[in-house]
Amino acid sequence: MVDTLNLSRRNLLKALAGAPLLPLAGSVSAASLLAACGGGDDNDFTPAPGVTFQSATFTPMAAPSLANAAQMATTTVGSSLNVTYSDGTTQTYALSYQPFFMTGDLVPNGAGGTILSGGYVDINNQPIIDRSVPGKERQFFSDCPDGSSLLTLPNPAVPGVKGNTVFAVVQFEYTTRDQSLASTYGQLPSPIAVLTLDQDKTTGALTLVKYHNVDTSKANGLWITCGASLSPWNTHLSSEEYEPDASTIATNAQFKAFSKSLYGNETTANPYNYGHLPEVTVNPDGTGTIKKHYCLGRISHELVQVMPDQRTVLMGDDATNGGLFMFFADKAADLSSGALYVAKWSQTSSAGAGAAKLTWIKLGNATSAEIEAMAKSLKSTDIMDIRTADPADTTFTRIHFNGTFNWIRIKPGMTKAAAYLETHRYAALVGGSMGFTKLEGTTVNIKDKVLYSAMSRVEKSMVKGNAASTDVAVDKAISAGAVYALNMTSNQKDTAGAAIDSAWVPVDMAAPAALVGEDLAAADALGNLANPDKLGNPDNLKFSETLRTLFIGEDSSMHVNNFLWAYNVDTKVLARVLSCPAGAESTGLHAVDSIYGFTYIMSNFQHVGDWEAGLHDKVKPTLDPLVRANYKDRFGSAVGYLTAAPSAIKLAKA
Repeated sequence: MVDTLNLSRRNLLKALAGAPLLPLAGSVSAASLLAACGGGDDNDFTPAPGVTFQSATFTPMAAPSLANAAQMATTTVGSSLNVTYSDGTTQTYALSYQPFFMTGDLVPNGAGGTILSGGYVDINNQPIIDRSVPGKERQFFSDCPDGSSLLTLPNPAVPGVKGNTVFAVVQFEYTTRDQSLASTYGQLPSPIAVLTLDQDKTTGALTLVKYHNVDTSKANGLWITCGASLSPWNTHLSSEEYEPDASTIATNAQFKAFSKSLYGNETTANPYNYGHLPEVTVNPDGTGTIKKHYCLGRISHELVQVMPDQRTVLMGDDATNGGLFMFFADKAADLSSGALYVAKWSQTSSAGAGAAKLTWIKLGNATSAEIEAMAKSLKSTDIMDIRTADPADTTFTRIHFNGTFNWIRIKPGMTKAAAYLETHRYAALVGGSMGFTKLEGTTVNIKDKVLYSAMSRVEKSMVKGNAASTDVAVDKAISAGAVYALNMTSNQKDTAGAAIDSAWVPVDMAAPAALVGEDLAAADALGNLANPDKLGNPDNLKFSETLRTLFIGEDSSMHVNNFLWAYNVDTKVLARVLSCPAGAESTGLHAVDSIYGFTYIMSNFQHVGDWEAGLHDKVKPTLDPLVRANYKDRFGSAVGYLTAAPSAIKLAKA
């Protein structure tokens, strides 16, 4: 969700000339913009009274190819923004990409020194050292920046800011490999940082003044933080995806490594402390505090979206045999207690990505404090009996779980613990439609009351004939995925007949035609396994109310380069606006319509050069050396933004 603003041409220039998130060397100055337009005084370029921003569309760019290999090995933009004003005139702005920093760079710590961006620390906030190559010991840093938020606070108090004080929260999901090239996925506690930024009042450029690592020790560290959103009350809502299975934790090598990195040993970390919703509050002095909410279900939290009522929360669930979950808070702007629901999919069409009516099953009411207490005191065997083969015992119920089957039996008195600590299993037990595959980002179109949800892959448990396919049963797999639109309304009841006191309850689910990917029967000349002119494995989603545009970032194993798309919900046109370096995922998507009059659209990427056999075979020999040269031998990833090329900007009508 983004703040709205009625843009004049002058403010739209500010929106596109401003440098969001982090400082940019060589930022565009007001003087240079004015000179390019043949003007002198900024006030000379204010539009005529009453002339305001009306609408915007994007002219797409072509996908890069080996004809210009350098474009495939970096972030490339060849798109443009077309703006229509209330007097009928139009303006076209050529777009470009500007990086802010690369992970692993030393950045200001606000106290006269520097700190490693994306650096990992343990439970005592001490650096975690990569010792995999003797003689090359160094602090681990992430190559996977992800969810981010941009915000302001009243009465900020950070020394060194000369213009407007802006804060950013940036989280780092994981690091792909150590220096010996062994995988380290999920083996390190995710860092999260608050940045204090100095916004130039004239150009909107942001300069980093202070980088603060949030102390996550009271939250037991963070587990695989993926997408994020800004709450309506100005906090950063993080995520912990792929919750560790408590029933098999004794043999989980990944979780043991995580515990050792965090606590110094393999046994201290408790699996029930992960898979929840962390919330970061930024303080006026540029520090931040964090707490985890244990009452929104322990699922593969990818990205949540809070509705305008500040009580209804819709959640992605990035899992196989995942579900669509909803939380309704007891109090506005307070996620510490409330009711948890799971959707029931009643299919109305099996064609394409499928369509359905939705109803809601209530899983329970709880406070975060009571579930956290359960997490600390209970083990999996205290909550339920779990079998992976049929026990031939009628007291067990077979459920779909993680692409296969479990047979489960809840222990007496453990229903609430099961609902909140074994949410996937419990939701399947009570009849939730646990057939979705990688239900990822969510975002809201407030004006139309539409929720958008990215299904990265429509396959396996979503397809007719699959053993784990029940409610969701489309005709055939769409491995390239789809984005669904869910209409929301009020006056709904749960399946037990109790009223749901929300005006933002999804009641149906279907994918717009332009937002469905297309698998190819055979790889194309470049190696793409899905049509590069359509979506491929959508992941991050953000909606701009002002631009009436849904931004979609890909996490594709079917496109050689991942793309950032803009979908105009009025014209139904999908436009490619940015191409990430080959092998990298589009992440960190965040759109804010106005911060002190400037608009910011952020776009990061992660795990550059993550070559996949069968997809990158044709391009890897050419692109690998280029990617390594650009991004610290594949250990670095950039954080950046989409902006307008200064030479294309005009401040006044010709």
